[in-house]
Amino acid sequence: MPSSRVLCDAVRRRFLAVVLLSLVSLFAAPLAAVEQVTIRREKTEQSVSGNVLVEAEDGGLLLIAPDGILWAVQPDELVERKADDALFEPLDSKKMGQSLLDELPKGFKIHSTVHYVIGYNTSLDYAKWCGGLYERLYSGFRNYWSTRGLELHDPEFPLVAIVFGDKKSYAQYAAPELGTATDSIIGYYSLRTNRVVMYDLTGVDGVAGGRLRGTSAARINQILAQPEAERTVATIVHEATHQIAFNCGVHKRYADIPLWVSEGVAVYFETPDLKASRGWRTIGGVNQVRLERFRRYQRSRPENSLVSLLAEDGRFRDAALAEDAYAETWALNYFLMRRKPELYVQYLQALSEKEPLLYDSPQERLEQFQAVFGSELEELDAEFLRYMRNVR
Repeated sequence: MPSSRVLCDAVRRRFLAVVLLSLVSLFAAPLAAVEQVTIRREKTEQSVSGNVLVEAEDGGLLLIAPDGILWAVQPDELVERKADDALFEPLDSKKMGQSLLDELPKGFKIHSTVHYVIGYNTSLDYAKWCGGLYERLYSGFRNYWSTRGLELHDPEFPLVAIVFGDKKSYAQYAAPELGTATDSIIGYYSLRTNRVVMYDLTGVDGVAGGRLRGTSAARINQILAQPEAERTVATIVHEATHQIAFNCGVHKRYADIPLWVSEGVAVYFETPDLKASRGWRTIGGVNQVRLERFRRYQRSRPENSLVSLLAEDGRFRDAALAEDAYAETWALNYFLMRRKPELYVQYLQALSEKEPLLYDSPQERLEQFQAVFGSELEELDAEFLRYMRNVR
């Protein structure tokens, strides 16, 4: 039988070959062409212009518009498709802001920072607080990975955040994407629109009794520095981390990125520092909420827990299993980033090269992981659990 090293090398070569073949076959055509596409949905026609990223054999398209929104067009929705002589050009910050104002309800305004365009109808102070937090996270995220050798790039589009003044208007906007989950989700990042959406969290129930809102930067910091606001701030950072990761080259939108990786990166960065004057400054601190949950989960943790986490996303989509899955994915990413950082970066780099709409089987996911971290998952799992026993 081949040794574990030979087996891993063979799987690694096959994994990289598949990535390169996908890249050549799907993206051999120039990416700068603009196309005008007319689609019919629910008996209504609409026109979308943009760059076709993927054209499926059945005639379906994946198109990206100048505002960064992805359009997945089914063959039976396609009415007309015409080439355009113009080159594809993403909206700049000013045009993105105007596009948002044209789309959002009356009363919204725009606050722009170096990398972000924030549409808001809450206070300017809260919009500025969010912008400051986002920019600190952006800088911290880029610096963290660049010092570890992961190649990143600047966002193609301005990073968009929409901040509603209250939960009701947020729920109305978010309902088409979240459905009834708007009752429990206080903010989210949309892969389709490339936007972070949330509402003014200084008025969330349980934070300052839900009675007071931030009317100044100092007051916002005071409210969100309370212990009961820890999960609230973590949510802001978590969703903004997703946005940065999918726009700077860690992940690619609509590529088959295992949720233990995409969610693991977000939970690794989400830990707020409530002693910080501006709500967050910590990268990779021990996430006490996730750690406590993981230790409770360990009492009845199945032997195949690591394999199930690596191979499939089902546990994250099951309400009864999701909290334990998030806890374990934080613990696994914490362990890998601390104990095997070079291999972790190598694995992220390989995943970042995957193309949209190509999906792996559970076995292929395991092989991709083993190609980098080794084939002996039982040994890795034992090392992982030993390490986490000493984390405080």
